[in-house]
Amino acid sequence: MRQDFLIVGGGVVGMAVAYGLARAGQRVTVLDERDDALRASRGNAGLTWVQGKGVGMPRYAELSLDAVQAWPAFAQELQARTGVDLQYERRGGVDLCLDADEAETRQAEYRTLQTVSPRLAREFEWQYLHRDELLEHLPGLGERVHGGTWSPHDGHCNPLYLLRALYAASLDLDVTLHPATPVLSVARRAGRFVATTPRGDIEAERIVIAAGLGAQTLAPMLGLSGAVRPLRGQIIVTERLPLIDQLPTPQIRQTASGGYLIGDTHEDAGFDKGVTLNMVNALAAKAVRIFPRLSQARLVRAWGALRVMTPDGNPLYEASKACPGAYNINCHSGITLAAFHAGDLARAILNDCLSQDFPQFSG
Repeated sequence: MRQDFLIVGGGVVGMAVAYGLARAGQRVTVLDERDDALRASRGNAGLTWVQGKGVGMPRYAELSLDAVQAWPAFAQELQARTGVDLQYERRGGVDLCLDADEAETRQAEYRTLQTVSPRLAREFEWQYLHRDELLEHLPGLGERVHGGTWSPHDGHCNPLYLLRALYAASLDLDVTLHPATPVLSVARRAGRFVATTPRGDIEAERIVIAAGLGAQTLAPMLGLSGAVRPLRGQIIVTERLPLIDQLPTPQIRQTASGGYLIGDTHEDAGFDKGVTLNMVNALAAKAVRIFPRLSQARLVRAWGALRVMTPDGNPLYEASKACPGAYNINCHSGITLAAFHAGDLARAILNDCLSQDFPQFSG
């Protein structure tokens, strides 16, 4: 059967693009690795977030704003198609500042963003709230927290349910999925793209590399950028506790099942996704500083995962000049940008106008 697109990578980024293309009537095949692959999709806190995005790159902040505004309809659509509840909420979020220096730096960054972007000046809403003012949003917040920036744009979801829903919706649209099929090489032959796998060659008219850190080796084969590197993050999870009406933060959030996800580490550890005792201690200490009530909570899990980082930390959306019809999609904000990837980005790929529509994010 003729295939319009090959998607290399079955994480949140690749599956969002696959879903968007299939929804537009394209025949799509997804090639994914085994379950022991270095999956960023399993290592995040599930935030749909604008704050902190685009410092030094206002277009990224604008893109994040577009994405979170598209998220409510996106979540509703996926749930209607699949019956999977993404546990999505958008009631605002708080990015905590533990001391006065951090608070001053954060506010200066946001003011600069709004100075250079008229759109962000109009639409990006935020407010710095001191610790006492935050108690309304974060009951029980510790006295050793200076405050934080609040924004109504931010929210959170269950990232595993998002990935499950994207798979289910894609299957419903007749996407062909090949799990445990790592791609060894990619090439253009006789006007078509060929992915070589242990199960044989698979062809399509166009190809999207959404392979995360796998882009290091695969993307340059098609004249695309392989300049991505791993950045480890560790997360610890508490036992299930009574639900409290509180907003999520990048440092800590309570999930719908009651457990607290505690993370926000950034470590240059190469391809080591292991858990370290010193970082678990540091995360636990920060959690207790934020919510002293957690001092008696039991930890039940800990894990590490590797973020996919480009040289400037911004998303990479690239069309190959050497091999027209090949595209490279990479970012470390796959949850926030999922609605955008399934919508505007998939349309730009379909219409082959990625370079024209998003030139700021080229290799």
